[in-house]
Amino acid sequence: MNVYLHVEISARELDSKLVLAILAAARGHEVIVSNDEVIEKGLRRGWLPPGIFHTKSLTPSKAKIERHKSLIKKGSKITSIDEEASIERFGYDTFSKLRYSEETISQSSAVFAWGDEDFETLKKDYSKYSDKIFKTGSPRVDAWRPFFESYWGTPKNIPEKPFLLISSNMASVFDYLTLKERIKAMSIGGYFDRVPGQLKEKFLRWSSDCLKAITFVEAIKYLSKHNNGYDIVIRPHPVEDINFWKILLKGTPNVHVIREGSISPWINKAFAVMHHACTTAIECTVSQKPLVTYVASELKDHYYQNNLSNQLGYRVETKEDLLTKINNLYNESKQNIIKKKVNSLPSLISNKIYIDDVEFASEKIIKIWEKILINQIYKPINLTFLKIFIFKMKINRLIGDILRIFFKSRFDNFGTTKDKQKFIPFDKTDIQDRIIKLQQLLSLESKIEFKFLSKTTILIKRRDNLS
Repeated sequence: MNVYLHVEISARELDSKLVLAILAAARGHEVIVSNDEVIEKGLRRGWLPPGIFHTKSLTPSKAKIERHKSLIKKGSKITSIDEEASIERFGYDTFSKLRYSEETISQSSAVFAWGDEDFETLKKDYSKYSDKIFKTGSPRVDAWRPFFESYWGTPKNIPEKPFLLISSNMASVFDYLTLKERIKAMSIGGYFDRVPGQLKEKFLRWSSDCLKAITFVEAIKYLSKHNNGYDIVIRPHPVEDINFWKILLKGTPNVHVIREGSISPWINKAFAVMHHACTTAIECTVSQKPLVTYVASELKDHYYQNNLSNQLGYRVETKEDLLTKINNLYNESKQNIIKKKVNSLPSLISNKIYIDDVEFASEKIIKIWEKILINQIYKPINLTFLKIFIFKMKINRLIGDILRIFFKSRFDNFGTTKDKQKFIPFDKTDIQDRIIKLQQLLSLESKIEFKFLSKTTILIKRRDNLS
């Protein structure tokens, strides 16, 4: 079968999509990993043969519904697991209404759930389509497990000193988009119509993010001044403008603002991770990395006070206690104090994410894909045809960029910069290295190779299938 894996945010999704792709390829399937433009246009216009289009969400915007109608008409099947997940919050009811609808689930052949909570909520809210909803777990969680620790290696530009990793999720403060543009995007997507009170909820969150940003800046400067000799790495969210952080922390010694690749290798190499209301806390808990949750007194009664992620790790509320806890963790890391491995997850998380010790979530998803397409005639991907299509798209994009320069007022550049930050162009050598490491780690007997078709598109197949 043909499988098309949509990557929206490279740093968040690429590695888990590669795990999916390699395991599917090992079973004899052809897999394209790319952005949505190449996949959707290729399928709609016939440059790509029908198959499984696995997308990152089923948000019921008019544009997405129309695109999916076109793909289904051309013979493809839609499946999805929502990459936003909402696993860092209590409850799934609001998220279920914001990110799904009767129509988008009806268009889908399978909807995959991270764990019990989203599985049960989706089955309740969309009971008519309950047979399409599967509790598989997430491929991203596969990659968080200690099993993959050796895969991550050492990230580029890592400091020479041991470092504390601080994960930022303050996109509403540091976003490339203005507040007006964000409200416009959500309005177009129908978010405010689907859930009453969502506009107020967003403003409450954005105001809390502003307060959270300044408390973190103050805490970082305090840690920099008083720490025991370690460095600090600030990891901006993929949609944050990294220059905001650099301006705010200019001149602060031993502080690095870095956004290289996935956050997982940075978690792996840090002696501890600090956060506030961030999904990274879930990953740290799964991978058993020391976690510090900073809930400054100014933030205790604000939007994130009941955030699930803030109940994890070592919770501290003052800069002084923060310094003491992190210095203690650093000293333990220097003394090679080995923490006993935890065999089970906290109940807060086990309800959110499903981990099967026998089979990866990726393997469960692939088996469901195979059942969906069991009676469909397989047509291989024509590489020459696909390369011509990608080249034509590249020329059209170049023409569009030129027109935008000369006729700015006639073109809507809404979200263009942000989209470029989300999807970082593939590097051929880097992708090849990742595939080799994954194949070795997964002990696959089949030889997996790939074709680098462009900086946005790769084809992964079993060697005996690769032309």
